[in-house]
Amino acid sequence: MSKTRTLLDLSPREATAAREIALRYGNRPDALLEILHDLQEHLGFIPEAALPALAKSLGLSRAEVHGVVTFYHDYRREPAGRHVIKVCRAEACQSMGANELVGMIERYLKVKLGQTTADGAITVEAAYCLGNCALSPAVMVDEKLVGRVDAKKFEKIVAECRS
Repeated sequence: MSKTRTLLDLSPREATAAREIALRYGNRPDALLEILHDLQEHLGFIPEAALPALAKSLGLSRAEVHGVVTFYHDYRREPAGRHVIKVCRAEACQSMGANELVGMIERYLKVKLGQTTADGAITVEAAYCLGNCALSPAVMVDEKLVGRVDAKKFEKIVAECRS
């Protein structure tokens, strides 16, 4: 029989991970960004249950830690899909059709930016410059940069992610 896991079931694991990672950085509050990156790498996201443990370990308020997590777009508050597609929203990509591409992506996947498809395969996020202006509009699929993305190329990317 499979047991359903709740946030309360995960909290001790997440808090322990947060404390262990903070300790690797000497519980230094100035290492908060690096600690959060490592925690997200370890857990796949920054869970709410980890924030009080981080705050206590670093001698910060929970509000200070929460503020950093919510300010930076790279920190996820929910687990991502198996693949993450970041769509460049910077001016160069916008001038080459990124806004239209985003509209097509949202209709095609039936999600908004920042959401994950119902099958858990793909999370779509906004990025504010992928450094690929000459080949805009650009997307990053997991860690792979792809340029000159149009509807047809995007559909191929999705098919590869789902295969």
